[in-house]
Amino acid sequence: MNVLSKIRFRGFFIYLAAAGPGLIAANAGNDAGGVATYASAGAQFGYKPLFFMVLVTVGYVCIQEMVARLAAHTGKGLAALIREQFSLRLSAFAVLAFAIANVGLVVTEFAGIGTAFELFGVSRYISVPIAAVAIWMLVIVGSYRYAERVFLLLTFAFISYPIAMILGHPDWKAVAANTFIPHIIGSKAFLLVAVALIGTTITPYIQLYTAGAVVDRGIGPEEYKYERVDAVSGAIVSDIVSMCIIIATAAVIGGTGALGSAADAAKALEPLAGHWAETLFGIGLLGASALAAAVVPLSTSYAVAEAVGVERSVSKSFRQAPLFLGLFTAQIVIGAGVVLIPGNLFALIINTQVLEGVVTPITLLFVLILANRRSLLGSAANGKLARSIGLVTVVVVGGFASFLVGITVLGWFGLSQ
Repeated sequence: MNVLSKIRFRGFFIYLAAAGPGLIAANAGNDAGGVATYASAGAQFGYKPLFFMVLVTVGYVCIQEMVARLAAHTGKGLAALIREQFSLRLSAFAVLAFAIANVGLVVTEFAGIGTAFELFGVSRYISVPIAAVAIWMLVIVGSYRYAERVFLLLTFAFISYPIAMILGHPDWKAVAANTFIPHIIGSKAFLLVAVALIGTTITPYIQLYTAGAVVDRGIGPEEYKYERVDAVSGAIVSDIVSMCIIIATAAVIGGTGALGSAADAAKALEPLAGHWAETLFGIGLLGASALAAAVVPLSTSYAVAEAVGVERSVSKSFRQAPLFLGLFTAQIVIGAGVVLIPGNLFALIINTQVLEGVVTPITLLFVLILANRRSLLGSAANGKLARSIGLVTVVVVGGFASFLVGITVLGWFGLSQ
């Protein structure tokens, strides 16, 4: 092996050692709400949302890179930076928005766990309590390094979606055409799906977790070039998986309308792909939901603890970080407890993603302003290209969210169709 090859191999293994926060955070976005949203998009509009997802991916990659860079070069989480760089009122508003958006998400993650196990014939009244205890112990008892290894292991469950897509026998010409040629529908239904797609992809808790995990892991400016690859590749891989879910459901039930439950997407594939499709969707849903059930409450705990300025780390004990771990515990109890109440939680899952889409522009604006500040990052601040892409992302996402709010308000007075 020549010297160049040795250098390449060494760089690859260094990347593997650095991989974690970006890959985990991005894939956590393909959670129960993500599966339901992407599957519903494919069921309602076929392959048409694919081009929109390409645009979302560009903005997603840009934002994830900014967040990782901010954390690596400052050694501080996103909420801590907002607290230091903005007024107390703005900081309180940001943290409150994060917390509200995350409350429903924790419930949806445990709903996803329950739904996945029900596909395998296990009652949610058995699976959810066991999963809640297991996730709580993983974070409370283990160190960050140990928890991260388990999180990374869970990301392998996402390979089930590309396999399910292939088993669905999609029209590849239609897939290519809808991926690279705009197919935007000017309807309220498509707008709602678009906002939900944004909300479940560029979601605030992913940015909060990414920054907190980079700091928790001790990644600094010297290691940032590897963390940058982790953040960018994690976002791209995550959205490829998302598009696989859209393609899989579009191939079988595209144009039939919104889904009634997350399990409908798996069951709909059975006529063409056999019983393995349902199994694959169940595995993917379980892995995604379990991953996000840990990441979402952790992101809220990071945000609140950073905003208050107290100890926050998975590697700390309850005595060392009572607020951080106490908040995490409370969210696990609430999330699992609500899911055990009889009823269909699918509407909550979708509506939570729409709420995320409305809150997301607030997070992105803070990230963009912080990453643009040379007084904070020096030479590591955003260049012209990053500023431009970031600004377009904030404006577009904010525009979609504002339009949705406007339609919703008009609907209250019977003025929206």
